[in-house]
Amino acid sequence: MSSLIKVVTVSTKPYEGQKPGTSGLRKRVPEFQQENYTENFIQSTLDAGLGDKKKGATLVVGGDGRYLCPETVNIIIQMAAANGLRKLIVGQNGFLSTPAVSCLIRKREINDGNLINGGIILTASHNPGGPKADFGIKFNCANGGPAPEKVKFYVLLTEAIYAVSKNISKYYICHDLHADFTKIGKTDYDINGYGIFTVHVIDSVKDYVQLMEQIFDFSKMKELLSGQTMGQFNVLIDSLYGATGPYVNTILVEKLGVDPKFMSHTTPKPDFGGGHPDPNLTYAKQLVDTMKKGEHDFGAAFDGDGVSIF
Repeated sequence: MSSLIKVVTVSTKPYEGQKPGTSGLRKRVPEFQQENYTENFIQSTLDAGLGDKKKGATLVVGGDGRYLCPETVNIIIQMAAANGLRKLIVGQNGFLSTPAVSCLIRKREINDGNLINGGIILTASHNPGGPKADFGIKFNCANGGPAPEKVKFYVLLTEAIYAVSKNISKYYICHDLHADFTKIGKTDYDINGYGIFTVHVIDSVKDYVQLMEQIFDFSKMKELLSGQTMGQFNVLIDSLYGATGPYVNTILVEKLGVDPKFMSHTTPKPDFGGGHPDPNLTYAKQLVDTMKKGEHDFGAAFDGDGVSIF
């Protein structure tokens, strides 16, 4: 365990336009890099999203691997500790697809059977990534679904976050907390005034794959994909350098035995390989053109954070 880590109160001023939709707050990277901009929105999200449950709360944190994700995960860890949360469950390297975050929020077993209060997801979905491109932060509720969820006085959560952001004057952060979220495992930190704060770094893929195995009959799917059911059945998958790549490799290649040569762009990149992770006729053109040759029976492309398929 670390030595006692102090909580720092930082004075700040509101930024205009920090109004999230159901997909969170999406802006250009340079906007998020403004002084206190990201911190303001995270503080607003913690205050509005957790309310009087903030002290002792547990959140899941991860993103689609786009530019600025690691830096923002670090800020979230430092601010969660300073706000009295009990635990963060963080995807290894700060990486989690949006469906994986929803899965983890609902999986109390990873929190010793206790409620997980929600999650913070770093993504701008199908928008491009990179130093001058898009970034986003969104809050998922305790049911695993996105805001809005009705909170006190029946105010929509997105409106509550926005209301806090318009009047924010300070935020809390532990500058001296430096968590290594590249390695799987639990680390406890002693936070002044709050006690033990835990960062639990988990395998980004495992729990989601386990859920898929519970929902779908993998043995039947493997029979189909191996040609045992109806003869040769060829698939073609394009992850567009987004979050689904590691999940595609684990499920389709390792579990279901599909030849990896039929998987494209499965290594996530901060700028999505310079492309646009929007699975449509324009940005998934390579997949479409290959499918037109008639050599594959099924083709699919995924967006940046794994919520859309084409």
